[in-house]
Amino acid sequence: TGVGTGQRVVTIQKGPLYRVRGSHVTLWCKVSGYQGPAEQTFQWSIYQPSAPEREVQIVSTADPSFPYAIYTQRVRGREIYVERVQGDAVLLHIKELQDQDAGEYECHTPNTDERYFGSYSAKTNLSVIADTLSVSMGSQVLTHAEGDAVELTCEVSKSTAQHTHLSVGWYRLQGAGEHRAEEILTLSKDFVLRPGPSYTQRFLVGNVRLDKVGNATYKLSIAAVEPSDRGQLYCEAAEWIEDPDETWKDISRKQTEKTLLAVTAQDRDLHVGIAATKSALSEGDILQLNCTLGAQRSGSRHFQVAWLLNGVEVARVGPCGLLAWKKEYEERARLGQLRAFKQSDTVYILTIYEVGLEDSGAYHCSASEVKAPGDGQSIQTNLSSAVRVDVKPIGYCQQKVYLFSLVSLQSVLGQIGGVVGRLGPWHKKLWAAPVASPGEQEVTQQSSCCRGGGSRGSLSFPPGCTPSGLGDFIAMTRFAECKMGLGAGKVAKVVGKVLGLGLHATLISRTATVRYTQSFELICQVSASRPVEEVLLSVGWLFQPNPPDGSYQELARVLPDGTVSWGPAQPRFQGKAQLAKADASSQLRVHGALASHAGTYRCEVGLWRTPRGQPAASTTSNAVGIQVIPPESKLQVATKESSVEVAGGADTSIECRVAFAQNDSQFAITWYFLPRPPADATPLQIVRASYSSLLEYGPEFSSPSQKSRFLSQRVSGDTFQLRILSASPGDQGGYRCAVEQWRWLEDGWHSLGEGLSGRTTLRLRPPESELHLEKANLSISAREGEEVTLGCLLQGTSPPAARLSATWFRREEEEKGSSRTRTLLTLHRDGAIEYPQEGLAGRLQLRRPTAGNFSLTLGGVEEGDAGLYHCRVQEWRQQGEGEWVLQAWALSGYTQLTTIPAESTVLSRICSSPPLLNFILWLPLFLILLLALAGSCWYFISRK
Repeated sequence: TGVGTGQRVVTIQKGPLYRVRGSHVTLWCKVSGYQGPAEQTFQWSIYQPSAPEREVQIVSTADPSFPYAIYTQRVRGREIYVERVQGDAVLLHIKELQDQDAGEYECHTPNTDERYFGSYSAKTNLSVIADTLSVSMGSQVLTHAEGDAVELTCEVSKSTAQHTHLSVGWYRLQGAGEHRAEEILTLSKDFVLRPGPSYTQRFLVGNVRLDKVGNATYKLSIAAVEPSDRGQLYCEAAEWIEDPDETWKDISRKQTEKTLLAVTAQDRDLHVGIAATKSALSEGDILQLNCTLGAQRSGSRHFQVAWLLNGVEVARVGPCGLLAWKKEYEERARLGQLRAFKQSDTVYILTIYEVGLEDSGAYHCSASEVKAPGDGQSIQTNLSSAVRVDVKPIGYCQQKVYLFSLVSLQSVLGQIGGVVGRLGPWHKKLWAAPVASPGEQEVTQQSSCCRGGGSRGSLSFPPGCTPSGLGDFIAMTRFAECKMGLGAGKVAKVVGKVLGLGLHATLISRTATVRYTQSFELICQVSASRPVEEVLLSVGWLFQPNPPDGSYQELARVLPDGTVSWGPAQPRFQGKAQLAKADASSQLRVHGALASHAGTYRCEVGLWRTPRGQPAASTTSNAVGIQVIPPESKLQVATKESSVEVAGGADTSIECRVAFAQNDSQFAITWYFLPRPPADATPLQIVRASYSSLLEYGPEFSSPSQKSRFLSQRVSGDTFQLRILSASPGDQGGYRCAVEQWRWLEDGWHSLGEGLSGRTTLRLRPPESELHLEKANLSISAREGEEVTLGCLLQGTSPPAARLSATWFRREEEEKGSSRTRTLLTLHRDGAIEYPQEGLAGRLQLRRPTAGNFSLTLGGVEEGDAGLYHCRVQEWRQQGEGEWVLQAWALSGYTQLTTIPAESTVLSRICSSPPLLNFILWLPLFLILLLALAGSCWYFISRK
C-alpha cells in the first residue's frame, strides 16, 4: 500500500549491518509525513538477542532520564549520543562498539499529529564482529640520493567471515609534528589505483607504482626519488563491507609504523655545448650539429633540447624523444634533407644533408629541464655559446651525377615529353658506345654549367661539363630544372618509373608458429633486373598486431647509408629486435617472442637515386603471419569426487585443491552449482574470484542474501574453499570449481589454461520433524493480462516459538532441451520479502490469509510466465542467543501454468490503434463544430 498524504513514516538505516568491535558506529533515522513542530523527538531502543522481546531504552533527544541503567553511564559520558542532522533526521553515535551493543535497534518518534496514522517506529539489526584486519611494516630509517629507486612493502590480511574488500594506500607526513598526511598512491576497494594530487604525473609515466605481490604483500615502488618525497611514509589499510542499501562502509582502518625517508639533493647544474663538424661549407654539403648536455644523473632527469639559427628555433626534441620541426623546415624534413634525434641522455644531433645559403648563420643549443614529461613548466633553461656556419654558393653542375648502365638518356628524358627532339648532336655518341664498367659510377662536375654554352631547352654540355665516363646517365634534379626548364617533381616521377628495374621483395619465415620466449627470424629477399648490390636500397619493416588494430605500423627502416630509424611499433619490440643485411636479403630477428609480437609482418624496399632525399621507387612484400603460443600449462586440479552431509541451517564448505602448478602462478577460481535432477539442468555460476581477488557473482546468486551466504576463500597457497552459510534445502546438489592459471610473462598477466575439479555433492540430513505440504500436481491456464493464484498450503500447525520461511521457484525450458530453475520470491523468517528478479517485484504478491498459507498471486500474466512452479517451506527454531536452526522443510507439488493469448475485443482493437483512437476521440468535437457552423449559416439566411 502506498503512503497517503499526512501519513507519518519512520525510516531507519536498512539492515542487517555488520560492524567491528571497538569501532565508531552511526545509525540514521528520519521521519516524514508528520504534523506538528518541525523539530521531532527521537527515541532509540535495543532488543538484545538474549531477550528479543524486551525493550532496552538507550537515548532520547528530549528526555535525559530515558536511558536504562545499563546505558546511563555511557550516555552521560557522551560515549553514546544523538546528532540532529535536521529537525526530522538524526544520527545515533556509538563511539566504541561493544559486544552487548549487538541486537535489533528501534527508532521511535512520539506522536505529534492530531490522530494516529502511519508508522511511528522502525527497526534494523546490528551485528558485532571481531576486528581481523592486520597491517604491518617494520619501522626503519632510509637515506637515498635523489634519483635512487626505493621500494617499501606492507603486509595486509583479514579473516572476516563476511564478504569484504580491502583498500591499501601509502601516505607521507612531511615533518615529525605534521598531522595532515599527503596521499601517495592507493589501491581502492574497487581495485583501482588512485594517485595523490602531487604524484599524479609521476604515476602516469610509471615513476610511482603499487603492486600486489602474493596474497598479502603490497609493494610501493618509486623509480626515482625526489627531494619532495622526504618525510615519514606509512601504509594504511581499510576493510570495507557492502551494506544492504548497496553502499560501502569502512568497518576497520589501521596504519603501520612509520618509515623515515631522507633524500639528499643532487647537483642540478646544467651545462650546454654545441659543436659543428665543419663551419665552412659549400652548397650541397652535409652539416652536423652536436648538442651536448653536462648534468649529473642525466638518466633520471628530463630535458627538452632545441636548435636555434640566428635566434629562431629550427627543431625541438622533447623529454620522450618526440621531434617537432618549425613550420618552415617541415617540407625539407619530409624530403629527408633534415634529421634530428636524441643519441643518448647527453647528446642530441641535428643533421642538414644539403645545406643552402639560407642555412648560414649563428647556431645555438637551448636545453630546458622539466619535472616530468608533459610538464610545460621548466625548472631551468640554459643556452649554449654560438657556433658560426658559412655556406658558399656554387654552380648547379658541381654535384654528383650517377650513371646507370641499364637506363639510357633517351629512355629517361624522352618520357618527359618532346625532349628527345631537342637533344644536342652529341647524344648519339653517348648511348651508342658500351659502358666500360657496369654499375653505378660517380662523376663530379666542376664547372658552372648553367652559365656555360647551350641555349635554354637544349641538353648540350659546355666545355668541361661532359661526363668523363661513357654510358647512359640521369642528370640531377637541379640540372634538369636549369637546362630544360622542367619541374623537379616531373623529372623525379619519370626517373622513378624508369628506375624501377623490376624491383621485387619476398618475405619468408622458417616457422609461422613459435612458443613464448623463443626467437624467430624473417628474411626479406630483394630481386631486380640488375645486381642488387649495385643500387642504393632501403628496407623498412612493417607490423600489424593480431587482432588488427588499424593499418600497418613501421617497426624500423634501414636507410641506404646504414642509418636505422625506429617507427611507432618499436616499443613492442624494445630490446627484442635485431636487424641484419647479407647480399640481396635483409633479416629481422626477434629474440624472446612475447604475445604482443604475434601478428602480420611485411617488408618495404625502396630504390634511391642518391643517399639522401626520398626513394625514387618502392615495392612491398607479401604478408607473413607469426603466431606466438603461450607457455604450456602444467596445472593439475584434484578431480576426486566427494560428498558432504550437514544439518539444515548449518555452515559448510566445499574444497577445491590445486595438485600441481608452477610456483609463480596466480589462480582465478569459478564455482559452479549443478542442480539436482533433471540431469539436463544448466550449471549455474555462483561466484568467480579473479587472480587479483575481484569477485563476480552469477545472475542466480547476485542478490544480497545470496552474496552473504556464498563466500569464496583461499585458505592456503593451493587450496580454495566455497563457504556456504546456513545451508538450506535449495543448496543441495553438486558443486565444482574451475581453476584458471595466470602467470606474469614480461609484458603482462596471461591465462595459460584451465582445470576442472571433481564433483562434490552436498546433502542435508533428514530433519527430525516433518512439515506437510500439499503434494498434488496441478495444471492451470490463465489468460494474458489476468491474475492467477498458485497454491502452497501447509497442513497442520507449527509450534508457537517456530518461525517459517518460504521460497517460490519456476522451472523454465531453455534452448537445446535444457532447463533452469529460477527463484521468484523468498519470504525470510523475520517477515522480510526478497525479489531476486526485480522485474517481477511489481507483479508478485504473497498473500497469507492464514499462517500456513503461502499462496503466490501473479498479476498481469504474460506469455513468459508459463512454466512449472513449486514452493518450499522451512521451519526455524531458536537455540541459544540469537542462533536460529533449521528444523524441518518440505516441497510442494508442481503446478504447470499455461498462458492463453488475450481475446481481441473491439475496445482492445481501438486502444491498440492510435490513429483509430484519435479519430474516435476527435469525431464528436468535429461534428459539434460542423453543426454549429450549419446553425450559424441557417440563422443568417433566415435573417436575410
